[in-house]
Amino acid sequence: MKVTEVKTFAVDCFRTNWMFVKVYTDDGIDGVGEATLEYKEKALTGAVEHIRDYLVGEDPRDIERHVHAIYRDAYWRGGAVLMSALSAVEMALWDILGKSLGVPVYRMLGGKIRDRVRLYVNGWFAGAKTPEEFGEKAKSAVRRGVSALKWDPFGKAYLELSNADLTRALNCIQAVRDAVGPDVDLLIEGHGRFDVPTGIRIARELEPFRPYWFEEPTPPDNLEALRAVREKSPVPIAAGERLYTLRDFRELFEMRAADFIQPDVSHAGGILELLKIAAVAETYYIPFAPHNPSGPVANAATLQLAACVPNFRILEIMYSDVVWRKEVTNEQLTCENGELLIPEKPGLGVELNEDACLAHPYTPHTLRHYTGALTDIRPAETEFYF
Repeated sequence: MKVTEVKTFAVDCFRTNWMFVKVYTDDGIDGVGEATLEYKEKALTGAVEHIRDYLVGEDPRDIERHVHAIYRDAYWRGGAVLMSALSAVEMALWDILGKSLGVPVYRMLGGKIRDRVRLYVNGWFAGAKTPEEFGEKAKSAVRRGVSALKWDPFGKAYLELSNADLTRALNCIQAVRDAVGPDVDLLIEGHGRFDVPTGIRIARELEPFRPYWFEEPTPPDNLEALRAVREKSPVPIAAGERLYTLRDFRELFEMRAADFIQPDVSHAGGILELLKIAAVAETYYIPFAPHNPSGPVANAATLQLAACVPNFRILEIMYSDVVWRKEVTNEQLTCENGELLIPEKPGLGVELNEDACLAHPYTPHTLRHYTGALTDIRPAETEFYF
């Protein structure tokens, strides 16, 4: 079996563009991966083209050899663009291998530990602006069986947070807690926006709400800052979505800078690299909760890890998405009592519809984390998909 072609598909999904990668072989078996990076799509396409030059003519089943060679021969190692391109191709190779053997990817990684995984939802707040509206949206999600909700209540704040902005954020959190009661878990997102004293201040204010975690309180490029917040935080700290290799996570582990780790299968090297990261985290007794707010292929790959990683704790997923999410792949998710069942199809279990992808081409979008426009997905443009 030899690789004959590698293609990228940029698909508008309103808040960003999904970036899918498809690897074709002379056996008629193809594989799909996802590198949704949020806003560096053109650079990512170029990075995949460079990988294509290496991969065409190679046996796609020699996954570890290819990943090592591609990473080794990238003189400027690491970084979001290279690692996302490599991650997507790696996913696609696992998809090919699983299909060629007729088994799900998790079967090749040691088999199942569990057949379902608890989820927490992102994007459940679409359209909400006031605390009361957040409360109503939260109640609606819980009625659908959701037991954990994540969101960023901090508006436009960057590095520091005024008393007024902090009060608004706490009022929003209080409204959600009052709406859903004490048994639903709340996960508070910081998007890496605060300096150390502000992160500590927020963490202390969050304690009465008993959050599941406070995510990325400080920017991702200084793990000592993250550790400084964690050391004084009365609530658990989660981080890692913007770390790109096992080597990056080694430093986080040694510093004991986070209580939960969140590598993203689309950015941190792919399926096998996340398996290695999870294994090291297990030696530190740190739960593994991958970042996963992207598209259907990344979700499928993360579910394969959920099946076989002992310290996998909880799965992120978008609560609703653009209506054409169901068109671009044959994704079929089964949710029961706030848990997703692990798919049993060969490979990753999803196929890409190229025509549907081309029907929703690349559309530029701007980063919204620092504008406060984090709730701008209008309900009319979305639908529930699980």
